[in-house]
Amino acid sequence: MPTQLFWFIFLLPVISFAIITLFVKPFVRRESPLAGYITITAIAGSAVISIWTLIEVLGAPHHEIAVPSISWVAIGNVFEINLGIIMDSLTAVMVVVVSVVSLMVQIYSLGYMAHDEAGYTRYYAWMSLFTASMLGLIIASNLLLMFVFWEMVGLCSYLLIGFWFHKPSAANAAKKAFIVTRFGDFGFLAAVLLLYAKTGTFDTAEISSLAAAGALTGTAITWAAIGIFSGAMGKSAQFPLHVWLPDAMEGPTPVSALIHSATMVSAGVFLVARTFPIFVHSLEAVTVVAAIGGFTAIFAASMGLVANDIKRVLAYSTISQLGYMMLALGAAGIVLSHEGHTAIDAAKAAVAVGIFHLFTHAFFKSLLFLGAGSVNHATGTFDMRLMGGMRKVMPWTYITFLIGSLSLAGIWPLAGFWSKDEVLITALEGNTLLFILAMITVFMTAFYMFRVIYMTFHGEYRGGDPEAHGHLHESPGVMVWPMVFLSVLAVGAGWWNVSGHFGAFMGHGETKGVIEGLFGIFTHSPWPIISLLLGIGGIVLAYLMYGSKRISAERVGDMFKPLYTMFLRKYWMDELYEDIIVRKTLIGVLFAGLQQVDTYAVDGTVNGVANGTSAGGGIIRRLQTGQLQLYGLFIGIGILAIAICLYTFG
Repeated sequence: MPTQLFWFIFLLPVISFAIITLFVKPFVRRESPLAGYITITAIAGSAVISIWTLIEVLGAPHHEIAVPSISWVAIGNVFEINLGIIMDSLTAVMVVVVSVVSLMVQIYSLGYMAHDEAGYTRYYAWMSLFTASMLGLIIASNLLLMFVFWEMVGLCSYLLIGFWFHKPSAANAAKKAFIVTRFGDFGFLAAVLLLYAKTGTFDTAEISSLAAAGALTGTAITWAAIGIFSGAMGKSAQFPLHVWLPDAMEGPTPVSALIHSATMVSAGVFLVARTFPIFVHSLEAVTVVAAIGGFTAIFAASMGLVANDIKRVLAYSTISQLGYMMLALGAAGIVLSHEGHTAIDAAKAAVAVGIFHLFTHAFFKSLLFLGAGSVNHATGTFDMRLMGGMRKVMPWTYITFLIGSLSLAGIWPLAGFWSKDEVLITALEGNTLLFILAMITVFMTAFYMFRVIYMTFHGEYRGGDPEAHGHLHESPGVMVWPMVFLSVLAVGAGWWNVSGHFGAFMGHGETKGVIEGLFGIFTHSPWPIISLLLGIGGIVLAYLMYGSKRISAERVGDMFKPLYTMFLRKYWMDELYEDIIVRKTLIGVLFAGLQQVDTYAVDGTVNGVANGTSAGGGIIRRLQTGQLQLYGLFIGIGILAIAICLYTFG
């Protein structure tokens, strides 16, 4: 395969964006589906090249293909930036995930966005750019170029979350996402500049080699790793920068499916994985990653227990699962640090568990969001309290949503089982407390997902007259078939690592993987069996409370009223940020104080100088009478004063 074709993984969506923006939007009727077809064709091309690339990388020596760089900026021999592609196992897996999931989302959008004639073309233009930005971030070989695409991903998410900008809630959610992630991005930029100052290069491979050789040590490498992780915290919605993600549900559901599975939120996990050879040289940095990931997993899951909006439940689930991925990366780093394995190949092997969960999660989480959109398409609401009985009229949506939920809950033999249990085993090796939090989260995840199942698809319809919602019916085939395809991947994607093949691929043959054979995971460790039982226990409890209703959900809520209120109010984090920090502290104290300084110090000084000048001018103006005899008198007085001075001091 010619290496020049790798560029088209990124360029095809860019070309799609350019064609739609320059030609389709100005010259084609709004109701035309042409923009959708162009986007789907371009991303399908990216997906084909990505799969072909994955096959090539699988057979390449050390699972890496060298791609010549293109000189972008060169200032003598002092400063040079290259446009380059890094095509290794991590890149090959990620481009397949992004392009395949994005393709399914774009096909689904043909049905979901069909009635939005005013924004249809704009939607597909931005989705093309969004996909291109994420693909560019993945293939970039240097940190500076990664940062450019990182910011483009943030910009596109802002545009798509606020797609229906005429709704104040959507506009506010877009601003919130953009502003909150900026705090993390500042840390990422600072880390990039620090690494350049210490190494003289932006190239990730060179920086990794320098770190492995000991050229980066001590405080510098710790702060660089934490700065990179702060950027990942923003994009991947880790505590305390998680608050933007639930509000991002204001965007169209296909946008949510893409953001929450394969693009923006996955970017943070990918960034840590790409720069992991830096992290493994700092025990403090990997401990921070593991601790925040583990806490975020259980923290977000607790809010998912009580949410009534189906998309918000999935949003909290996404935050929780991203915490799992960060926990896996951090725990693997802790293990390597303790064992003294800091070589680049060891670091690349360590990311396999976290990236494997990202790989499987992308398929079943995008499936779940598309299922939520399918239900909304029929009912006109996302409120599960106004649903019920949907399996009778939406059998395909129900079956696919059930498969996605089982996979997310980690039920054998679906994809989520294989990846989740490797995370748990890695967490146990890294830190016992974090492992316990992760195990509790397993139970919570199964419970809240089957709470969604029973409230949405079982029982009787509670949304009033079905006639008011345009007759309850299954979604059209263009929406159903992408869900069916993703459900197949939600079942089978985890089998790639049944014999450790994925781990060996990511680790360049240096690891045999955790799983030994089809049933080996059950004999390798007892914890997968225990986590499976915990998942089944969560499903059973959800059935007893929302299926058979043998346990009253209302009574349980009253018994744990303080906890229920705290989870429902999202730990009052929005009030803390928006009311206390922003309105009372920043606006009420800091900005008010700066306003006083501006009013009385800056403006006062300027106005004082102006007033003094004006007053002096008034005095001088009054002296200018135009009477020659008066001017002569003052001239005479002046001459007399000069003469006296000369006589006295001369």
